[in-house]
Amino acid sequence: MKFFIDTANLDEIREANDLGILDGVTTNPTLISREGVKGKDAIFQHYRKICEIVDGPVSAEVISTDFEGMIREARELAKIHENIVVKIPIIKDGVKAIRALSQEGIRTNCTLVFSPGQAILAAKAGATFVSPFIGRLDDIASDGIDLVRKIVEIYNYYGFPTEVLAASIRSTQHIIQAAEAGADIVTAPLKAILGLLRHPLTDIGLQKFLEDYKKTQE
Repeated sequence: MKFFIDTANLDEIREANDLGILDGVTTNPTLISREGVKGKDAIFQHYRKICEIVDGPVSAEVISTDFEGMIREARELAKIHENIVVKIPIIKDGVKAIRALSQEGIRTNCTLVFSPGQAILAAKAGATFVSPFIGRLDDIASDGIDLVRKIVEIYNYYGFPTEVLAASIRSTQHIIQAAEAGADIVTAPLKAILGLLRHPLTDIGLQKFLEDYKKTQE
């Protein structure tokens, strides 16, 4: 399973990359705004900085909701760096845009996916990645992990090459559950990724080893 970090914070991306397990980055307008980046040129420069840190797909999202606007933005984003993947929402014009961009060789990440039907359309249109949102479904008492499992089953059954990118990860447990459901990729905040390291028995065992080592030096 691949690990993406869901952030636009350069320090967090560097820290995750230094772990040696980072495969890519996902961003969105909300994450970009949290970094105080304003203006098209500044945003594009920020994407370049991210691409210089991590050698893998970097998702950058369009803000247009019409076909022509999405195509125009996607082409501009794709020119920033070869690692850029264009995030397109799963709306009618979004599906059309994914198909057109796929034919141009521009990679896409179909976002805001909340149903198997949406995921099927994304794959049929030629999306590189599809992003089912786990946390947002859980927020409304639905089962986000079950959605991931259903999409994986459908894609495997029909041989769709689109990769399932589990998004809207809220916890370390979500990462484990997404892995069990067969997701190709998880994109998560740094805190959730680092949470995979933690276990009380690891801390206890390490402390015991260090204490016993000290005894050998007395």
